[in-house]
Order: sequence, then C-alpha cells, then structure tokens
Amino acid sequence: MITAKAFSGKHYAVLGLARSGLATVEALLASGARVTAWDSNPEAVENLRLSRAKSRDVGEGVSTSLDTNGLGFTDLDEVDLAQFDSIVVTPGLPLNRHPIAQRASDAGVEIIGDVELFARARAELPPHKVVGITGTNGKSTTTALIHHILQTAGVPSLMGGNIGLPILSQDPLPAGGVYVLELSSYQIDLTQSLDCDVAVLLNITPDHLDRYESFEAYAASKARLFEMQVPLDHYSDGIPLAVSSDDATKRIGVDWGAIEIGADYLDPEIFGEQASWPSLQGPHNYLNAAAAAAAVFYAEIVNYGAVRQALRTYPGLSHRMERVRDMDGVLFVNDSKATNAEAAAPALAAYPKVRWIVGGQAKGETLGDTGRHLDHVVAAYTIGEAGPMFARLLREAGVTVIECETLENAVKRAAEDSQPGETVLLSPASASFDQFKDFEERGDKFREHVGAL
Repeated sequence: MITAKAFSGKHYAVLGLARSGLATVEALLASGARVTAWDSNPEAVENLRLSRAKSRDVGEGVSTSLDTNGLGFTDLDEVDLAQFDSIVVTPGLPLNRHPIAQRASDAGVEIIGDVELFARARAELPPHKVVGITGTNGKSTTTALIHHILQTAGVPSLMGGNIGLPILSQDPLPAGGVYVLELSSYQIDLTQSLDCDVAVLLNITPDHLDRYESFEAYAASKARLFEMQVPLDHYSDGIPLAVSSDDATKRIGVDWGAIEIGADYLDPEIFGEQASWPSLQGPHNYLNAAAAAAAVFYAEIVNYGAVRQALRTYPGLSHRMERVRDMDGVLFVNDSKATNAEAAAPALAAYPKVRWIVGGQAKGETLGDTGRHLDHVVAAYTIGEAGPMFARLLREAGVTVIECETLENAVKRAAEDSQPGETVLLSPASASFDQFKDFEERGDKFREHVGAL
C-alpha cells in the first residue's frame, strides 16, 4: 500500500467504509496516524472492527477504541470535529446536503478524499508521473486504455481513482512509473493539491445536478483538475492539457495550454484504421483513443509504435460496449454503464442496425443525444421504471417499440426478432436502481440471459 511519513502522528476521521474508505484506514494506520472511523451502515463498522481485531488476535468483544492499534470508532455526528487534523470522506458522500460539511467548516477542519492523501504522499514516492482523466463520459475507457498503452510499452503503471483498486491500497511504483487516475467531479471536489503531469478532459455535459446547483458549478468542478497543475517550463504553452474538443475547453473556461483533439488526430498511416481496433468502435471511442494517445505523447514516455499496438490489442472494459456473444451473425453488446442519454448515444452511433434495450431509472424525460441516432434503431425494447416513458418518446419519433418490462423478457424477444448483421444492444440510458443493485449487476444479468439463449 501507499504510506507516507507526512501522515504520522496526525489524527484523521474517516467517514465511509466502503472500498476507498477501508483502504484509507489501512494506509493511514500503516503510516503511524490515529484514525477514528465511521459509517452510517453499522455492518460496515462492525466488519472493520472485527477484521482489525482478527489481525491482532484480539478476541471478539474486546474494545479496539484508540488503543495501541491507533483505530477507534465514533459516530462523527456526535463528536467535536476540531480534534481531527483532517476528515477523509468517501466521494459518494453528498457534501451539498450532508451536515458534516457545515460542522467541519465551523470547526476549521478540512474535508478531503483519498486522492488528496495520495497527492500528499507523492513527495515520498519514487520519481513518477501522474495522468489524470476526467469528463462526463468515457473516463473509464480512456483511463484503462492509457494504462494498457503504458503496459504495452513496458512502462510501470497502475490505474486507480474511480476505477479498479483504491489508489492507496496499491503498492508504489518504481522510479519512472506512471499513475493513471480516473477522476470524477466528486473526487476532484475533495482534492486540493493533485498536480497532474498531464490532465485530460474528454467532454462535459449536464450530469450530477443533484450535487451541483447548476451546470456551471459542475463544469467548475471539472476545471479544478487543471487549476491544480503547476506550469512546466519545457512546454511552450505552459500547462499540458489533452482535451477531446475545443467545446469541452470552452465549457470550463480553459484557453491556455490546451491540445485540442479532433476526429482526424490519429493518422491512419501511423496508427491504423479504427476498424482494426476491435474494442474501440464508434466516434466516441475514436476520441477516447485520441485523448489517450495525446496523454502519453505529452507525458513523453511512449512512441507511436506502442500506441498502434495497444489500440489493436486493447481488450475493453466490462459493461462498456462489451462484446458478449456473436450468435448466428447477431452481435450481443453489454453497454450497461450507459446510465444517461449522452452515454448511450455513442453506442447507438457505433452499430448500423440495433435492437435497443433501453430503460431503468431515468435521469431525464427526453431522448437527449440518443435522438440523433434513431435511424440506427431497428426496434426498441423497453424495460424498468422508465420503460413507458421511453416507449412513448420513441413511438413519437417513429421507432418500433416492444414493451418488455424486464431485462430477461427484452433479451429473449430481441434475440427472437434479430436478423444476421444486427446488434442486440443493452445501452439503457438510465440508472439501474429500479431493478438492480447497480449497473454491474444489470450487465452481469444481461450476460447470463444472453448465455442462456
């Protein structure tokens, strides 16, 4: 794990004991800090308590409260926050409406996240570089692709942040390594000093407006990733940025040091045609690939040959335009991660004849960007809470609709209707919480249903 002497002797509160919270507790304790941990879920608190006791051969029922182990458990709603040096919260905590935000402000205590702890540990790590990736859509694909490019080139790298393992739980890289971080707006909000060597903005469209008072506030959150960068003398333009379009740049008000990425950025003579990148189909994935290539070029660590090979061999990510099965000439694609219309639109654009499975817990009452690609939709199969709404909107747009209610029904009916050369696409344009625990469970069920055909 990543530890730092800078944390030693300090007293941290950690609120939220899911994956990143647990990794934070372990890293801080290993660094010699005192930690008071809490979660609104009593089971999460008890699981941590027992796991720490077990690691010390302490019998059940024996207190572990701020003893020589350095770990205590206290409801942070009931204590004076001024006793802490910092409060580390999970990115999912809604600071815009959680009372700890005002209480911490009144006590003069900062609220940070695990990415900020990583930023503060960097001075003690072997010499390295950091590439940070943000944007409304495409972050995970671009982050994983940059990591794959570096691995293909033999450069030590790891990815973390909003993808994979928590950054603090991973072992430090050797000298010359690259940390590739996917960063949501929530994580950026909790970060103060992450100076990325290269920062990537893929795009920005309205999202998470339950956490921000306006789209402008959401965009300003994204912009902070670039504001934290320190100018580099050897770049003529100052701070290096890789962005997918000048539109994204304008939306956050950046007009310096930007490399604008467009649809002709990757010369096919050098990198091959997009058709030769099997897991990177569609216009959106071209821009993701171009942004990834720009990031490693401006990090000055990878040559063209490594990028060409990596684009051809990138395996893709689960639930993101994931090719599940080709059955009798019909392709089944799991794009369960597409939880809003802007995320679903690129998948519709990527396939010419689509049997579209759509619906769930909608984030809006329009077709949004998907409306631009309805000429690719042979028929739509609606599911979930928003199924009736999507059925109405799509019929008004002249699309054939079959109302299926459940994912299993939709897969069976779409498979029955499909012809060779068509694609059965789960790209719901909605959250999953009406019928599933999360988008991963929804995608896993899609795989199961397709496998059972």
